[in-house]
Amino acid sequence: MKRQHSFAAYMLIGIGVYFLLRELKIPIITDFYSWPTLLIIIGIALLIHSYTSRDYQHLLTGTAVLGLGIHFHGLSHYTFWIDHWAVYPLIAGIAFIVRGLRTKSGLFTGVIITAISIFLMFSVQLPAPLGWVYDLTSLLERFWPLILIGIGIYWLKKKK
Repeated sequence: MKRQHSFAAYMLIGIGVYFLLRELKIPIITDFYSWPTLLIIIGIALLIHSYTSRDYQHLLTGTAVLGLGIHFHGLSHYTFWIDHWAVYPLIAGIAFIVRGLRTKSGLFTGVIITAISIFLMFSVQLPAPLGWVYDLTSLLERFWPLILIGIGIYWLKKKK
């Protein structure tokens, strides 16, 4: 029974610390009084819960939520933060890697997604033979909801 409530306990502790620090108005951490901080807290709670309960399937979700929280915090507070669409697949790739290190499932997928994301994020101009990448990313930027719908349908139809 202790393990069942550990996620809720970590969430309560994290949110309690968040609101306590808001009340104390410590100048160094005023940048963290925002909604991305709540995503960071949820992600950390999921990661701690996953490791302490040895239920590593939640590592993917915890890493993704933590990554999104860090990214949105960086976008709103730091001028040097990278604002590129490839950050989102990068976060997903890192989440697959983190989970894959414990479950041995999805590690290769995570490495591929991460590598492609980094390549796309930092390539200023691709060589002419790779010009199709721009067409593909333009298409994906426009129709990415179809990918989500397709994954959802696949998960529903997939046999367990």
